[in-house]
Amino acid sequence: MAQAPDPAAPPEDQTDPLVLVPESGDTGQPPALGRRATGELVHRLDADDAFPVEWTKLADHRYLIAADWPAGHRFFAPLPGGVQDPLLVTETMRQTAMMLAHAEYGVPADHHFVMWDMSYALATAGFGLADASGRIDVLVECSEVQMRARSLAGMRVRLTFERGGRLLATSTGSLSATSARAYRRLRGDKMPDAAAPAPLLDGIPAQRVGRRDPRDVVLAPSEEGPGWRLRLDTANPTLFARANDHVPGMVLLEAARQAAVALAPDGRFVPASLAIAFHRYAELNEPCLVLARRETSREGDVSVHVEGVQSGEPVFTATLGDSPQAVR
Repeated sequence: MAQAPDPAAPPEDQTDPLVLVPESGDTGQPPALGRRATGELVHRLDADDAFPVEWTKLADHRYLIAADWPAGHRFFAPLPGGVQDPLLVTETMRQTAMMLAHAEYGVPADHHFVMWDMSYALATAGFGLADASGRIDVLVECSEVQMRARSLAGMRVRLTFERGGRLLATSTGSLSATSARAYRRLRGDKMPDAAAPAPLLDGIPAQRVGRRDPRDVVLAPSEEGPGWRLRLDTANPTLFARANDHVPGMVLLEAARQAAVALAPDGRFVPASLAIAFHRYAELNEPCLVLARRETSREGDVSVHVEGVQSGEPVFTATLGDSPQAVR
């Protein structure tokens, strides 16, 4: 997640406002969609970790997706108070973008994806399981679509999440795709790291970062002063669903969330908004330092700024907030 196979990152989002999700009609049933999602398309072979279910094309570069959000999950577990895990928004966006890239934009199965940036904002302060589980309707607009030899090279996506006509969240992100051959040239001698296990560090206490299972902790005590070391458990079935030659972006997202929770005075922080940018690949066998600072506005809104640093260079930067807001 980061170094570009293309020389320039995609430009800023310039999409028009989204249309509303179509009504289900007089039957009271959700609309039947055209094509079924598969584990191969969403890069999740474990059905419990695959959230898009089916989709249909509404118009050029516009799609309606049906997703299934669990009321309980081994990793995306409900937060205290029956709150749905907001990171389901980013994971559903990631899976949806790759699915459409393969099925609608001709990306071969052996190509590699780079996510450049991701952001989301909850539209409701509650985000409880009663509203944010089960079938979720996701309207997707793809923009800045770049094609190379009939295959997608890059695009930006904007998603609107609704359930029963109620707006839950919005999100945006950009990704690019590169061939296996170009990826091998790009990564060079880093490719063998996919077979070499990363050293497993002792994590900080799970409850300190809002986790129940110590195996889900991605932060370890730092030996270099403030912050934490990134902890990599390559046996984690959700964070490391397949062999990889770099740290998956999902791990970096979780590191940002756990850092924000660790700084909360009461140990509770619900990321109602999040924006993250990936600057370069995070290597598996090099120490990565995670730094964070917490700020509170005059109105009482909390924001947490998180940075991952490896070999003196930023790997990712993220800002998390505790108040719902509109993604622009």
